[in-house]
Amino acid sequence: MNHTEESLAQFPVKNGFRLRGESMTRIEVFSDAAFAFAVTMLVISLSAIPRNYVEFVEAMKGIPTFILSFSMIMAYWLAHRKWSQQFGLEDPISTLLTLGVVVIILIFVYPLKLIMSYTCHFFSGGRLPTEFSITSPAEMTGLVLAFSVAGLFLALAFTGLHLRALNEREALKLNSLEILRTLEQVAIWSTAGGAAFISVLLAWLLNPDIGYVGGYALSVPLILIPIIVIRFRKLEKALN
Repeated sequence: MNHTEESLAQFPVKNGFRLRGESMTRIEVFSDAAFAFAVTMLVISLSAIPRNYVEFVEAMKGIPTFILSFSMIMAYWLAHRKWSQQFGLEDPISTLLTLGVVVIILIFVYPLKLIMSYTCHFFSGGRLPTEFSITSPAEMTGLVLAFSVAGLFLALAFTGLHLRALNEREALKLNSLEILRTLEQVAIWSTAGGAAFISVLLAWLLNPDIGYVGGYALSVPLILIPIIVIRFRKLEKALN
């Protein structure tokens, strides 16, 4: 899609970024439906309809697990929605990467729900229930490995989507600010992917009884991403 100055003028601007994909494409509609289905799977998998008050109270204890799982899925949906609005790409490579995101999200639902359920159970001292039983450190390592692999492939897909946008910067007529912000997203998703890769590597190579410690690497982006954002805000000020 080759834009001109005249066509760009027709698009709205949000936070300094021209929204080239305000009108929804067929692949975006499909991906939205897939994300909605993933959330539906999450809801259905939480528990059956309570038959009495005791079961109702037990079902309510599953709310923290649902909120954490829902929030993570929505974070990926919002990231893809933002990318679609900003670039509006529907070429074969972008479509393939989007379909990759959809496939991973639909697979990601189960390890996500299980690890969030067990995490809530563990940190609440057993007060919050979990339907998932872990009987050995090796089993925890396997769960962390599955969770990290899903996170790695999602990070790679989102990195690829933003690199694709950069590759099409001439056709999209991206200005300097838009290029800088796209590079920021590449840095953020690359950091998330790097942390997931380290987690996968440790879970795979270490003794199964201690491999779950690789999961701690997934918290590294919580420290590095704010630093990346601050760095790019300074670059924006210098650019202006």
